[in-house]
Formats: sequence, structure tokens, C-alpha cells
Amino acid sequence: MNSAEFLATIRLNPANAAILDRLPELGAPQAHLVAGALFQTVWNVRGGQAPAAGIRDYDLFYWDPDTGYEAEDAFIRRAAALFADLGVRPEVRNQARVHLWFPEKHGLTRPPIRSAREGIDQFLVECTCVGVNAHGALYAPSGLADLAAGVLRPNPRSHTPALYAAKVADYRARWPWLREG
Repeated sequence: MNSAEFLATIRLNPANAAILDRLPELGAPQAHLVAGALFQTVWNVRGGQAPAAGIRDYDLFYWDPDTGYEAEDAFIRRAAALFADLGVRPEVRNQARVHLWFPEKHGLTRPPIRSAREGIDQFLVECTCVGVNAHGALYAPSGLADLAAGVLRPNPRSHTPALYAAKVADYRARWPWLREG
């Protein structure tokens, strides 16, 4: 799968297409649609399911040096209004704040993240490290071959490898044809 095929496939999910079309209006610095909304759409299409089947939320990463909760909440509210008609749940997260709330939520520490793309770099499963920015540019630091083939590998850049097995079990329950590489 090349970049053009990936971008065409993720747009088969109407929510992805609308979010990407509207993402510049969000005004969030370094904004990217990331993670499950993208790779799960690819796996759904490959597995013969509806493109949006089972996608729980639509993760939007951005990076802003203002790590105050109020600043992030303003983007969360703006996204809720911008995407309200889509019937999906946008999950907006300032990557500059992750190290502040992650220990309480997961009991694990993380170093500060210096950009939205650095946040994408740290997903648990290597082939899921994908994002599309507000200009429609794909970011896939590990390429697309494993994603297209359904090969799951631990991401060596992840700061929480202990969570990998649960993530893989969840993916394989929904797409049994996925395999560990």
C-alpha cells in the first residue's frame, strides 16, 4: 500500500473524510487525525467490513506549549461543535500535556512529548503509528507495509510496552486475520 492508496482508503470512512476536510478549521497547532480512525478503517476495508465499523472514537492530536487544562478544553469544545453532525466521538489531546495526566490514568510515567508527530511515534503497535495532518499529508514513520499486511509488532519507541499485549488482543479479537510478526 502506498500513500495515495492509504489516503483514498481512509476517506472511504465518511467521518474521516469530513474530519480531514474540516481539520484546518479547528485551528489547533500541528493537528493530525491519528490512530484507530485510520488503521481500523484500512483493516475494516481489507476484512470486508464497512469502513467505519466498530471505530470507537476519532483521535485528534495537536501540540501547543500551553499545557493548561482550559486551553485543551477549548479545543475539545471547538472540535465537538465542528464535528457534531458526524455522529462520532472526537478525542482531542494536546500532546504537550500527556506526561501530566498519563501517570494518574495508567500508573506509568512518560517523558514530555515535543510535537504531535512524536506522540504518533509512541503508539504501542508499530504499524499503527499513522496520522494525517490538517493539510492532508500522511505521517507514517514505520511505513505502511505491516499495516496493509496486518502484521503487529511492538513499537520500540513506545514508553509503555507493558500495555502492548492487551492492545494486540483487542485488535485480534476484532480482526482475527491480524498476526504478530
